[in-house]
Amino acid sequence: MSVLVVGISHNSAPVSVLEKVARDSEGTHKLIRDVSDNEHVIEATVLSTCNRIEVYAEVDRFHGSVEAISRMLLETAGGLPEELVPHLYVHYDDGAVSHLFHVASGLDSMVVGESQILGQAREALRVGQESGTVGPALNTLFQQALRVGKRSHAETDIDRAGPSLVSSALEQAAVHLDRVDGAAGIRALVVGAGAMAGLSVATLTRAGAPSIVIANRTEARAARLAESYGARAIPLADIAAELADVDLLISCTDSTSILVDAETLRSARPVGRPLAIIDLALPRDIDPAVADEPGVHLIDLATLAAELENAGERGEVADVRRIVGQELQAFLAARHAAAVTPTVVALRTMATGVVETELQRLAGRLPDLDDAARAEIELAVRRVADKLLHQPTVRVKELANETGAVSYAAALAELFSLDPDAVEAVTRVEGV
Repeated sequence: MSVLVVGISHNSAPVSVLEKVARDSEGTHKLIRDVSDNEHVIEATVLSTCNRIEVYAEVDRFHGSVEAISRMLLETAGGLPEELVPHLYVHYDDGAVSHLFHVASGLDSMVVGESQILGQAREALRVGQESGTVGPALNTLFQQALRVGKRSHAETDIDRAGPSLVSSALEQAAVHLDRVDGAAGIRALVVGAGAMAGLSVATLTRAGAPSIVIANRTEARAARLAESYGARAIPLADIAAELADVDLLISCTDSTSILVDAETLRSARPVGRPLAIIDLALPRDIDPAVADEPGVHLIDLATLAAELENAGERGEVADVRRIVGQELQAFLAARHAAAVTPTVVALRTMATGVVETELQRLAGRLPDLDDAARAEIELAVRRVADKLLHQPTVRVKELANETGAVSYAAALAELFSLDPDAVEAVTRVEGV
């Protein structure tokens, strides 16, 4: 079995395309179920963030799986799938492991080094476990990826490699509002109560924002977030009324439709009064047309991507790449060795069976052999079998880590005529 990743992200597609394939929580669960129902898929989960959606699956067949998963991933986009297929990327087997390790460490993020991806990867694992679609393969892979991410942040200053998505947006907003002290004097309205909204509220609070209002479809969630930071919670329906008094609007919900359009903004605010809007949602929460309104400055994911695209690679990034390389090499070595273990165990089991058969035959032919002599003969036969098998089993594990198309485990099984059912039985017991 091998791990397959089919995905689309800010690295492969513009925001306009990402919006078409974005899914809310219910849509993500449906995608996991649909993928899991495929005949070639053994395990599956989905990593979904504001700028990526990736399907991770353990599969027994590459081509049929890629085609089916790609179709499922694009089914919400509408239009012709062939127009969107070029934006997809595929990683398989060792490449899939490498990709997830880079994602979890923050190297593949829009803002290099951001740590929020760790929580999102953990959520992908949790959702898959609760859905019953994550088994030993993906569980081991994601647990190791989380370990790589934690080590990257603990042992390096990767967090400083680039500003956080929210911090970068706030800096731009402060410039537009002509605030030399950053967010210290900004009155803000945050729409949403998820992870990104919480990060936005926390960042604003640390920066000294004097007034923060939180609106959310589920008022209880808005109230909990507001209580944690001394903010004020309001119903989602009251957004327009609050727009009249704020300097900054941050929106980051999982809504599939526009929450604030140009007409709403014109009705709520005096013409020309400065307002910075940060839209961190995918699909967009804010109508792009608001950017044409006098005094309004819109900052969205596309804007942030353009700002951060040319950020230089610093020493911290090189340190994380080194850590990822070390962890990847160790993980793949263990994985490749584990892949040949069932064949090695089956070979040794076969040899043990041959030895037992011959010893029983010897006992029948030489019934008068004394116990001491019988024990010495048995020991000698077992030693011969062990020594004959030692070098082939050691070498097959070593060769498993070498690149190339040769399957040494398959060759070993063919040379010794091992029963495929016996190998498969060991595979199920070992969980390989």
